Amino acid sequence: MEHRRALIGLGLAAALTASSFALLRTDSGTASSHREAPAIAGDPRNDNTDVYAFVSPDKPGTVTLLANWIPFEEPSGGPNFYTFDTNSRYNIKIDNDGDAHPDITYQWTFRDEDRRGDSTFLYNNGPVTSLNDPNLLFRQRYTLKRITPGGTRTLVANGVVAPSNTGPASMPDYGTLRAQSIRSLPGGGRTFAGQSDEAFFLDLRVFDLLYGGDLSEVGQDTTRGYNVHTLGLQVPARDLALKRDAKRNPVVGVWSTTDKWSPRGFVQVSRLGQPLVNEVVLPARLKDTFNSIGPDKDAGIPAVVKRVTSPEVPKLLEAIYGLKAPKTPRTDLVEIFLTGIAKGNGPIKADLNSQTLNKDAGKLRPAEMLRLNMSVPPSKDPNRLGVLGGDLQGFPNGRRLGDDVVDIALQVMAGAALTGKPVPALAAGDKVDRNDKPFGTTFPYIPLPGNTSVNQS
Repeated sequence: MEHRRALIGLGLAAALTASSFALLRTDSGTASSHREAPAIAGDPRNDNTDVYAFVSPDKPGTVTLLANWIPFEEPSGGPNFYTFDTNSRYNIKIDNDGDAHPDITYQWTFRDEDRRGDSTFLYNNGPVTSLNDPNLLFRQRYTLKRITPGGTRTLVANGVVAPSNTGPASMPDYGTLRAQSIRSLPGGGRTFAGQSDEAFFLDLRVFDLLYGGDLSEVGQDTTRGYNVHTLGLQVPARDLALKRDAKRNPVVGVWSTTDKWSPRGFVQVSRLGQPLVNEVVLPARLKDTFNSIGPDKDAGIPAVVKRVTSPEVPKLLEAIYGLKAPKTPRTDLVEIFLTGIAKGNGPIKADLNSQTLNKDAGKLRPAEMLRLNMSVPPSKDPNRLGVLGGDLQGFPNGRRLGDDVVDIALQVMAGAALTGKPVPALAAGDKVDRNDKPFGTTFPYIPLPGNTSVNQS
């Protein structure tokens, strides 16, 4: 691959990785966007938590897109378990020409089927062995549409959401329910909606003065045992590419949003592309605004750009740990965060994941989104550090479920992006290197939701 040869030939793999991660986590080091802004913190059903985009490892001609909502779902959280909001639209958006506007929107809307009435408080009144089991008293159905400038097409009209995993007595074989909830799409591909394991792994005590001020608060996976709600797609790469030509135009930008109904109509209340951007890059005053706007507005807000060129986390590392912060302005982070990585975009002289690499793209509009080069094949031996570990299919070239973005981010913030060498003082990172559950080998890859209470004491 041309972009791969360029990276290796120029000897920039390490620098590229580090820088890339630096930006995605310009102020990183904690869980992805869980409760990241004041307004959305009180509205968990509409809160985007993570977005993943990667070439499907078992079907390289396709791309898998996953977006999660509803942070910190306690598996035992009945009697009313977790659901998508029926007054909202949930979206995964694609920009394939670089203008920061969505060229393709996959949109889910939901409706409830509640048969409990006056008869019971239970979610189910017996073992549930299929999605149509009469013992399942509450279920959600969905409609999935594909929206482009050329029109709207309904892909799924009556899909069934995989239910919350209420426990082994209620759902003795949850894997069967997951399998039944996966739907085929016209023209190829599949989709999934339902509960999943919270696959993002990290020690969230970063908020306690960056792991206790002395790296003593590490090694505990804060999100272990919790669930989320997932919307997933696996579609042919051509369905996402500009002019449906993934060879000429292999790069796409991806982000998710939630639109909630209000007296003014549908209003965007949440947005997520690269992890942690709103949670730890932006100051508190800008968080709600960021959730309400599209990527096309990013570069026009000086306060947002300043948080990229002069990020906060390196200053904190210097103040708390005595690790000298890299000089500003961080133009390398601007390239990763707003333009994607390409030789013509900034100081990182390599081609990886900017829409400027698409032969039919027009003028690039700098914007925050998760960018994926669909021509990079799946890694036979994935490295959790992604590009930093020499694995060009990993974060920040898209994001896989197993990419350890936190450890990479801490290294980059401390200057590894500039030297190409890890910072010894942070070599151990947060000591949470993988998810507690293995990932699946087929779509949707994200593990089944747990049914054991988080509190075991």
